[in-house]
Amino acid sequence: MSTLLKPGDPAPLFTATAVGGRYGVGAPVSLRDFAGETVVLYFYPRDDTPGCTRQACGMRDAWNELSERAVVLGVSPDTAERHQKFIAKYTLPFPLVCDESKAIAQAYGVWVEKIRYGKKGMGIERSTFVIGADGNLRSIFRKVKPEEHAEQVLAVLE
Repeated sequence: MSTLLKPGDPAPLFTATAVGGRYGVGAPVSLRDFAGETVVLYFYPRDDTPGCTRQACGMRDAWNELSERAVVLGVSPDTAERHQKFIAKYTLPFPLVCDESKAIAQAYGVWVEKIRYGKKGMGIERSTFVIGADGNLRSIFRKVKPEEHAEQVLAVLE
């Protein structure tokens, strides 16, 4: 079991495929690409599901304010093709990162055992990490409520 990350810890580095924005239909992205910038890294279970759609659309609707303050990256285990469809369907202005191996989710401690409909299984804990320009975690939100997500993030970016 990995140690739970806390504010002040170095953000786990990663390299993966991103879709959307300047990454188009898919190109490599690394956390190192954003050295010196604030990054909002948000994890969600699956594209085009009700909660994940509300969360992504909330971020989209707050985009003007968010984009002035931070780089935003959504992360889920979905494929690049699935991310492309989700981005197009909801006109999402920020990139989505493919974490099919769940390596990023595991590094951030959000690949967890969950109980759904009485059955145990592994899944993504809806969580957000705000990474400071110094590469350290500034804020961590676990078990995020989709409807409140964008407001929570904006509040810590002020």
